[in-house]
Amino acid sequence: MSDLLRLATAGSVDDGKSTLVGRLLYDTKSVLADQLDAVHRASADRGLSTPDLSLLVDGLRSEREQGITIDVAYRYFATPKRSFVLADTPGHVQYTRNTVTGASTAQLGILLVDARNGVVEQTRRHAAVLALLGVPRLVLAVNKIDLVGYDESSFKRTAKEFAAHAGALGYADSEVLTIPVSALVGDNVVERSGNTSWYTGPTLLEYLETVPVEPDPHHVPFRFPVQYVIRPRTPEYPDYRGYAGQVAAGTITPGEEIVVLPSGSRSIVERIDTPDGELAEATAGQSVTLVLSHDLDISRGDLISVASAPPVVADEFGATLCWLADKALRPNARVLVKHGTKTTQAFVTELISRFDEQKLSSVELPESLQLNEIGQVRIRTAEPLPVDDYTASRRTGAFLVIDASDGTTLAAGLVGAPLPVRDAFNPGP
Repeated sequence: MSDLLRLATAGSVDDGKSTLVGRLLYDTKSVLADQLDAVHRASADRGLSTPDLSLLVDGLRSEREQGITIDVAYRYFATPKRSFVLADTPGHVQYTRNTVTGASTAQLGILLVDARNGVVEQTRRHAAVLALLGVPRLVLAVNKIDLVGYDESSFKRTAKEFAAHAGALGYADSEVLTIPVSALVGDNVVERSGNTSWYTGPTLLEYLETVPVEPDPHHVPFRFPVQYVIRPRTPEYPDYRGYAGQVAAGTITPGEEIVVLPSGSRSIVERIDTPDGELAEATAGQSVTLVLSHDLDISRGDLISVASAPPVVADEFGATLCWLADKALRPNARVLVKHGTKTTQAFVTELISRFDEQKLSSVELPESLQLNEIGQVRIRTAEPLPVDDYTASRRTGAFLVIDASDGTTLAAGLVGAPLPVRDAFNPGP
């Protein structure tokens, strides 16, 4: 079992995401005394008799004033069994882009619904985004169960509807758990509730502490986007040439053959340097400097891969886009694509289909992609890029689409089509 779980919360407005996260922090004693004092003061200023635990997460002043979550709030807490990195993401439709950000590294997603409303449009949208990003497990927290009198039939109705939607998105029954909770009073969050004797499953924290978590996929072939070329040219290091960056996937050891893409030049890893000395092995997430046996023409934006299993080098490929901009995407749009450490000009040559996350169907040849819509496109880049399918490697299968005129992010892009609607949604690389 992994000792670290990365999770993200999502849900519709006022479903209680921030309160739930605050309850987790509060009941696991992960709140500093000065933070708790600040929450008590802010709650008293609002005329509340009990602390508003959502204030532990809604850290921005504008969020506290409006009573909503705007940005992704990252929180870190731990129990004796596991450590957690939690991203609390916004519920408003216009902030779906931030949900994409928060869920992009999650190993589990917690979707909240109001027990009075059940599964709503935003629930289905967020579930589709989590499926798109390859989040492997989902928890549906049916919150505010106290406001429906702890009604079992209401809970089961919501659980059944969501299970059907998640199943259509490709989740197995074992990958989805539904829990009745009240974040406000603490039912089934950390402590088991006597008000839901009909529920025999784990509390939310019990599940988070015990759910199997797939480790980072070290079986993915080695990928290393070059960030910087180090050439000190000092008397101490007259001939030193190293290539610095963060390992995006896989592992590498001295003596292994590598290939530099897109050029195709080959060499051998001579050693792996860090500020603390040489390493016998570098793995995903580590920042290192590779020293090679040959002097090659390598610069920022190149990708070093293990020679035995390189990615595809392509200047045209199919991709899934989650469109994040108010300005609509139309065919032949000129954009920038940022993949790893490389940014290049590109055209979105074709809009193949738009995914309807409510009906779980695809619309052929749409005229545009609007804010928060998901679609399959074809992209042609000015320079070839070494890309993996997103389902094989999250880091080297993902990219950003950027507005060439002002540098704003337009879309999150995934090479290939990880959504389960594959008939018209899979043009391939």
